[in-house]
Amino acid sequence: MKWVEVQVECYEGYRSRETPRRLITEDAVIGVKEILDRWYEGGVRGGSVVLNYFKVRGDNGKIYLLRYNALFDRWVMAV
Repeated sequence: MKWVEVQVECYEGYRSRETPRRLITEDAVIGVKEILDRWYEGGVRGGSVVLNYFKVRGDNGKIYLLRYNALFDRWVMAV
């Protein structure tokens, strides 16, 4: 699987970058219509980076897999 950097606008609740609301790619702005799944990886052992994953449905009907790295404040999308 290849990952490419993407801009993501998020809902900012009591935590920053809580849930994605809009994806901004080179070609389009895609609203997030529905969050289908969400899971975490890492952070169990000291020093490991926590990665947040989101499987979302865009307002264009397509499914996207997003990953957020809080350490670097960076979003990527699977292509």
